[in-house]
Amino acid sequence: MRITKRTNIAVRLLMYCEANKDRLVTKSEIAECCNISENHLAQVINQLSQLDYLHTQRGRNGGMSLARDANEIRIGDVFRDIEGQLPIVECFADSDNTCPLVSACRLRVALSDAAQAFYASLDDISLGALVCDNSALINILQPARCGVH
Repeated sequence: MRITKRTNIAVRLLMYCEANKDRLVTKSEIAECCNISENHLAQVINQLSQLDYLHTQRGRNGGMSLARDANEIRIGDVFRDIEGQLPIVECFADSDNTCPLVSACRLRVALSDAAQAFYASLDDISLGALVCDNSALINILQPARCGVH
């Protein structure tokens, strides 16, 4: 299973917000510190805001922060929400499925079970657990360390 770039960005963004929870953070500082294109980041910020993971504030003193407590944000939910219903293999796609084995393939069931187990294992992990008491991560995600002033 391969995680999309968008999901990877979403988790980095959420970890950055939690590591800097004492203030509003900006798109440009996250982009620089987390090595993310501002264009990609803007799309993910918009999506996370619509999904009620982020609170955004526009304007000169604007920025963003988590919309929920980090311990309430389950990583499995983030992955499901961002990945959506992306098929893990062609035979799960409603359209563009050209596999002639679909009606008899047992691998399809096994892959579906494996995907559910993958997400279930991530349901046990909160954003708070990823960041809390992780001084190495928090040090990396500090603006001064990233060259952001």
